[in-house]
Amino acid sequence: MSSQNIYILAIESSCDDTAAAVMLNGKILSNIVASQKIHEEYGGVVPELASRAHQQNIVPVVDQALKKANIDKLQLSAIAFTRGPGLMGSLLVGTSFAKSLAYGLQIPLIDVNHMQAHILAHFIEEADFKKPPFPFLAMTISGGHTQIVKVSSYFDMDVIGETIDDAVGEAFDKSGKILGLGYPAGPEIDKRAKLGNPKAFQFTKPKVEGLNFSFSGLKTAILYFIQKEVKANPNFIEAHLNDICASIQYTIIGILMDKLKLAVKETGITHIAIGGGVSANSGIREALKKGEQKFGWTTYIPKFEYTTDNAAMIAIVGHLKFLEGDYAEQSVMASARLKI
Repeated sequence: MSSQNIYILAIESSCDDTAAAVMLNGKILSNIVASQKIHEEYGGVVPELASRAHQQNIVPVVDQALKKANIDKLQLSAIAFTRGPGLMGSLLVGTSFAKSLAYGLQIPLIDVNHMQAHILAHFIEEADFKKPPFPFLAMTISGGHTQIVKVSSYFDMDVIGETIDDAVGEAFDKSGKILGLGYPAGPEIDKRAKLGNPKAFQFTKPKVEGLNFSFSGLKTAILYFIQKEVKANPNFIEAHLNDICASIQYTIIGILMDKLKLAVKETGITHIAIGGGVSANSGIREALKKGEQKFGWTTYIPKFEYTTDNAAMIAIVGHLKFLEGDYAEQSVMASARLKI
């Protein structure tokens, strides 16, 4: 690494969190996230409301990130931002702000793929934070994505399996909606699952070829099961909520682990890293830890604040790209369906 200090300001605005972080030579100095509560009323993210909230939040969030890092914007080496994938309106706010600031300060602009960032969050410089060696398998699990990625180097990534319909986070949230839980339902299901019997109710796992996933059939099965049981007993959900949550979570984790085992078998790679919002789920973390003992895997689980959408993960990609001189043009455009 050069003796020169590299300060990266990173901006993340792919969905409903406005985030900014400042990184110095791979270490995080500040990591600020402004969450939008408004979507809870609607049971899901409303894109138009999300982009408006980003417009309100972005200046104070960036200001706070710089203040907490105790640096002046003139010390910045580059601005990194999420180019995609995500909600177009939300991405545009972050992209426009980053482009304007980089242009005004006359410093490099660095575009970042949000999904790559979830994976490379494992390389943030932290005490007691073990980094996966190349090649490793990354499982990115969130509200919008479910993928298994073979990672051969920082920027050599190959998606070897992905969902053909819904993402795993959606399966949690939509199951929660069926049960009358609030949004997002994932954390609530996780909490209740700890109190329930995971084998109380059986849900069939979808049969999908190879390393791809499917969650829409499971969601439908849960809906029909609940409708049938509630018809027979109107208090069914109330009486069995913890067991239902435990059974749903057990099934979802089973689907993820089956594919991961197959990916290890096919690639021979036993280093497994997870990322994305759903990797905060305690059941998934536990299943991976068991995989270490049972299958001889080495697993890498990021700190909680680096799992959900955050700007620290954008900063580390910005830092790595800065070292390679891989900058974006001012003409760069946000891309809602950007691929790894």
